[in-house]
Amino acid sequence: MNWSKKLLNVPVVGAITKRIASMKVNHDAMDIAEHFTQFLKPEIANTDELRDEVFRIRHNVYCEELAYEKVKDGGKEQDEFDAHSIFAMIKHKPSDTYTSCVRMVISANESELLPIEKYCPNVIQNKELHPSNFPRHEVGEISRLAVKADFRRRKIDKFKGSAVGTINEPTYSETELRCFPFIAIGLYMIGASISIKTGVKHVYVMMEPRLARSLRFVGINFIQLGEAIDYHGLRAPYYINPTIFMENLTPGFKCLYKEIEREIGKGLK
Repeated sequence: MNWSKKLLNVPVVGAITKRIASMKVNHDAMDIAEHFTQFLKPEIANTDELRDEVFRIRHNVYCEELAYEKVKDGGKEQDEFDAHSIFAMIKHKPSDTYTSCVRMVISANESELLPIEKYCPNVIQNKELHPSNFPRHEVGEISRLAVKADFRRRKIDKFKGSAVGTINEPTYSETELRCFPFIAIGLYMIGASISIKTGVKHVYVMMEPRLARSLRFVGINFIQLGEAIDYHGLRAPYYINPTIFMENLTPGFKCLYKEIEREIGKGLK
C-alpha cells in the first residue's frame, strides 16, 4: 500500500485527506466544464443527416473496430430499437468532427421492449426496479454508446488532451478520475439530460462494472441490479433515476452537466 492510501485509512488524517482530495476534484471539475465547452459540443441528432452520422459512428466502432456486429455494406449500424430512440452526439469544435454518439431507447407500450429486456431478460435480479414495474413511457435505456478511436485517451501530450476529449494523464488522489475521458462522462450526462427533459424516470444500462465505479467518482451513482455476465465483454445491469442523478452529482461536475443540459435542450424543443 502506498503512502497516500495509508493516509486515507488513518482516522482524522484520512478524513482530512479525503476532504482535500474532494476539494481538488471539484476545483479541477470546474476546469473540465470550461474545457468541455471550449472544445466539445453535445447535439441532439434530430435530422436524417445527423442520424446517419450516428449510424456511421456506431458502424465504425461496433462493426469495424470491435466486431460486435457484422460489417454492413452501407457502412451504417442500425437495429430495431432505433425506431423508438432519441440520438445524440458530441462534436469536436476545432475539427468540426463528431467524436461519439449515444441513444436513449424509450418505450411507448409493451411491444417496445428495451434492449436489456429483450437480450438479457434474466439479468435483472432486483425485481423492485425491473422495467415491468413502471409505466412504459417512464422507462428508457442508455444504449449504443460509442466513441471513435481518434478521440480516446492518448499517452502523449498529457495536458492538451482536453482538446481531443480527454482528461489529463495524472490521477486525482486514488480515484483515477483524470484518466476518465471527458467524452464518456459527457455521453452519460447527455443520457441523463434526455431522460429528465422527456419524462423518463427510470433509466437502465448494461455496462462494465469498472466503468460504473469510475462514474461514481463524479457522483453518477448507478445501482447494480444483478451479476455481471459476458455480453460483449463483462457487463452488468444498472439503474438510475433523475433524483439519484441530481442528488449525488458532485458540485464541480454539476457545472458540466448544466452546460450539457443547456445544449441538449436546444435540440429537444
